[in-house]
Amino acid sequence: MITPRFSCSQTEESVIISIYCPSVRAADVEIHVEETLVSVHINPYFLRLNFSYPLVEDESSLANYDPSSGYLTLTLTKENKGQVFDDLDLLAKLLAPRPAVPHPTIEVVSEGTEQTDQTEQDDLAMRTRSLSLHRKEIDLSLEREEILRAAENDWQLPQEVPEPPLSTSVQKYYGFLNMHSGYFRHVTHTENEVNELGADAEVCTVAERRRKRLQHEEQKWDEEYYMADFADDEYIRELLTWTHPHTDHIENFQYTEEENAVMLRLPRKEYLATPTQTHNLYLTLLTLLFAYAYESRTTQHDPTPESAWTISTLTPAFSALDPPNSAAVSVADPLTFSTDELSETFVTSYRRSLAFPLYRSFILAEACRMDVAGFLSRGKRTVVRCLLEMKNILDHHEVYYVYSKVWVDDFCVWTQAYASDDMLLGLGKQVAELRIAKSSIGWRLEALEAATQEIEERESDSDDEDSDDSA
Repeated sequence: MITPRFSCSQTEESVIISIYCPSVRAADVEIHVEETLVSVHINPYFLRLNFSYPLVEDESSLANYDPSSGYLTLTLTKENKGQVFDDLDLLAKLLAPRPAVPHPTIEVVSEGTEQTDQTEQDDLAMRTRSLSLHRKEIDLSLEREEILRAAENDWQLPQEVPEPPLSTSVQKYYGFLNMHSGYFRHVTHTENEVNELGADAEVCTVAERRRKRLQHEEQKWDEEYYMADFADDEYIRELLTWTHPHTDHIENFQYTEEENAVMLRLPRKEYLATPTQTHNLYLTLLTLLFAYAYESRTTQHDPTPESAWTISTLTPAFSALDPPNSAAVSVADPLTFSTDELSETFVTSYRRSLAFPLYRSFILAEACRMDVAGFLSRGKRTVVRCLLEMKNILDHHEVYYVYSKVWVDDFCVWTQAYASDDMLLGLGKQVAELRIAKSSIGWRLEALEAATQEIEERESDSDDEDSDDSA
């Protein structure tokens, strides 16, 4: 089945779905409305949308096909007239599967996580034991019949979270919610210059990944390079005056046709994340946005052939498969972020921006952090736009596209369907108010800057003396 291009809008009483399906027979269209779920089948196209509020088919509902334009327009009545349907422009959210209500939702521990919060384990065990005997004795023949019927109509099939692998396996998992593996089995045969794990990328433990990342940062740190950029910072200061277009207020935000086309091709998944995993996803999102902000600011939003390298190098979740992993998540309020953990997250990004790319400046890193705050303060739509641009850069690289597959694709979907605008706005405020001390970077930046200024003053005095002698 082909997922067609589509868009949604609304009036006071209805939701209008416009579907591009050229060269079809309008008489063959099948439309099914079940509360929030709308399914449209017109061979060879199939579209299933899950709205936030229920719709109904009544006398006011209409379906009109225009063969000259190829658009099928559906007008479906809102069950509650006047209700505002949010996020009609977030296509990935509309396409996301509806949670399987009849089945109990169980939060599973991610395969690649080596240290699991004990409270979550106890909670998971308690809910598992509470499953009723009746649930365990479901008639298998009825279940098979349901699956066959769903397959014929391309409905949502019931899915189960796969069993975690045996702990004796050397295979480790990584990427979004540790759902991926196998992407780096032949990494030594590719020109992946950002991979810091070498041939062991598939088997490194979480602790080994972090150790190798820190070791590589120490090896790449160059005091003379930093001092040179601190002394000759004319171009860097020009970069500081540039304003990112995505941090400006945008009236009537709309995704472009190209962005909508990319969102239609994104994977459609239901993410069963624990509160701790969700907490860490927000922290990881900050590091992705920082890398994007650095690349955008240093190229002034005009990507170069080096842009994919820059983004991948500055993102620890890419280069070392080492995303932020906070161990101090509040059980009572897991979506509260402390100043310390936010600072720790940005310190990692600062260190990488000072050790690897072309421009290595603390004040430039500060500007990128403020860009991140600006993206977040504009909500999930702007954040998704940033992620889509990052995805576009990575997808066009013959090696680094892999990081789009294991991280960015899922983040695009998750941000639209699961991230909270209020949470992003709150994070934006916290990020803007952060104060990152130079001493927290660990590379005696203040001493190096003072030494640079002293050298410049001596050279200036020497030039003055030479000028006096010649006079």
